[in-house]
Amino acid sequence: MSTLKALKAKSLKNPKIKAAFDQLADEYALAGALIDARAKAKLTQSQLARRMGTTQSAIARLESGRTVPSGATLIRFARAVGRNLRVEFR
Repeated sequence: MSTLKALKAKSLKNPKIKAAFDQLADEYALAGALIDARAKAKLTQSQLARRMGTTQSAIARLESGRTVPSGATLIRFARAVGRNLRVEFR
């Protein structure tokens, strides 16, 4: 097991840390989906930013999970990577 994986596993044994981690799971899943969509489109953050009419740093913030994008931003992102946006509740 890698050091990072071991640290995560150890940290998640703490109920407070696990609760905080679980609370952010959806935001990190969204960030991961954005990164995956950009990678599948074979675009750099800069290329995607140009297509969306924004900056590379704005794309980096979206992909970091530090900001939650608006619906309009998600639609622009999807179009820029040649995908359709589908929102699903489970």
